[in-house]
Amino acid sequence: MKQKQCGFTLLEVLIALGVLAIALGAITQTIGNATSNVSYLRDKTFAHWVAMNQVAELQANQEFPSIGIEKGSEVMANHEWYWQRNVNKTPGREEVSSNSRQIVIEVRREKSDEKPLVSVMTFIGRPIR
Repeated sequence: MKQKQCGFTLLEVLIALGVLAIALGAITQTIGNATSNVSYLRDKTFAHWVAMNQVAELQANQEFPSIGIEKGSEVMANHEWYWQRNVNKTPGREEVSSNSRQIVIEVRREKSDEKPLVSVMTFIGRPIR
């Protein structure tokens, strides 16, 4: 009499392990990408807050900024962020451009970064005294 054997063959087990290894590799890569994206978005948010702090400071001082480039740094979230404020005449008619300024604030994570993480443009008018 022949007995029926139950279970998996060695080939079936190896194929199942191969499929499992590929699936786990894909899951690991997905988790790594998600972690990288979260880190990037966190940094971008902090950089945006630094830029908005510079805008708020300009508005609170109620001074008409002079044309030119100013650089500085600010500590936020236990990290030093590097900003650059570029003040230009407002494009357009002379009576408008003499009473307002176009301000572009760029924020970088490291001083040596070539591209800014965030760039914010705003306009500020001459204060009425």
